[in-house]
Amino acid sequence: MYKICIIGLGNPGSKYDKTRHNIGKDWLQALSKKFSIEFKYKSKFEADFAESHQGDALWIIPSNYVNDSGNTVSKILRSTNLNSELLIVLHDDLDLKIGDLRLKVDGGHGGHNGLKDIIFKIGKTKFKRLRIGIGHPGSKDEVTNYVLTKFLPSEKKVINSSYKKLDDVFELILNNEFEAVQKVLHTK
Repeated sequence: MYKICIIGLGNPGSKYDKTRHNIGKDWLQALSKKFSIEFKYKSKFEADFAESHQGDALWIIPSNYVNDSGNTVSKILRSTNLNSELLIVLHDDLDLKIGDLRLKVDGGHGGHNGLKDIIFKIGKTKFKRLRIGIGHPGSKDEVTNYVLTKFLPSEKKVINSSYKKLDDVFELILNNEFEAVQKVLHTK
């Protein structure tokens, strides 16, 4: 039985790699390299699928678009009998400054369409979210295009520093030590 399921949100296809909207997926792929994890596509989950830590950790990268992420998450929960509280979803967040990291243990979707779809399809809000700040373009009208752009060189430095911070606490995440993770990530 899995102790944690880590899901990295992002759009499929190489044209979306390294865009703001794909940061959850990109970071999960980068973290997987540290553990020599190789993903295998499983069509029944609509996702790339991997396990680590003697089968305790399940790693998922949905193959559908961010706004349809609930399809994969609901299939994972039904097939594995996982409790939604064992999920941690890595995703971009417009409401946080670039590089800010927040671990949210429960709550709403905050306007994020991927989270909205997950909540709608699983009927629950009790799952963890690792919110990765991507900044806001300043106008709602610009959001759709903004999330599909790549980070500027100056922003990449901040993003790389934030990734290092996540990398440093990732073992705590895998061990479900979320209060310790929050203490590190939420302290300036």
